[in-house]
Amino acid sequence: MTRFALLAACAALSACALKGDVRRVEEQLVEYRAETARADSARAVMLDQLLLYQQRVLDSLRVLQRRLATFQGDMRADLTEVQGQLVQIQELTGQSQQRLTELRAQIDQRARPYVVPVVPASGDTGAATAQPGQIGAQELYNLSLQQLRRGSPVTAREGFRKLLADYPTHLLAADAQFFLGETWEETQRDSAAAAYELVIRNYPDSRHAPTSLYRLGLLAERRGDQRAAEVYYTRVIAGYPRSEEAQLARTKLGNP
Repeated sequence: MTRFALLAACAALSACALKGDVRRVEEQLVEYRAETARADSARAVMLDQLLLYQQRVLDSLRVLQRRLATFQGDMRADLTEVQGQLVQIQELTGQSQQRLTELRAQIDQRARPYVVPVVPASGDTGAATAQPGQIGAQELYNLSLQQLRRGSPVTAREGFRKLLADYPTHLLAADAQFFLGETWEETQRDSAAAAYELVIRNYPDSRHAPTSLYRLGLLAERRGDQRAAEVYYTRVIAGYPRSEEAQLARTKLGNP
């Protein structure tokens, strides 16, 4: 009897211990599930935040792409406009250069010798008559100009000086005075400038007066006196506004 009671007591104690273990396991399982649920909830929140951040990044990229496309379109339009303007500038520059070349050619053409008609002495032409044995003004002028064109400025200079001394009132005197300055232009610029000044002073109505003023401006530029050059160019425009030299002077002053 005692043995049976002891076995029953052991069985009861075992059952109580088993129920306690089961209860603890159940409690741990509940706690594990709760922790798992909390972890899943945290991961879900984090995943939602990541998805939201990803969406914001994608939206920002789309905005940037649209802005970049707009910028590229604007740049293409601006480049096209700039290229068109450059083409226009090149065309205008070419026209200006062509015009300047034509004007220079006209000036050189005007500087070439011309034949002065010989008028009988009964008419008052202002031209002196050659004395017997004396070279005439026209022949002296032609010979001197030929020497200048052949690269002999010293010989040409003597001829122009003689023409001015022997025929001071001749129609070719203004031309001789101008080309006298040209004989000095490459070697003695001060003497060239003095000769051109005499053209302007003594022959203001001659065809070489505006050219002399323009040459004075060029000489001033070559010696670095820009202010004096601008004064001469201004005088060309004011005194001979319709001349080719006036157009060149306007270009020099930046007023084409």
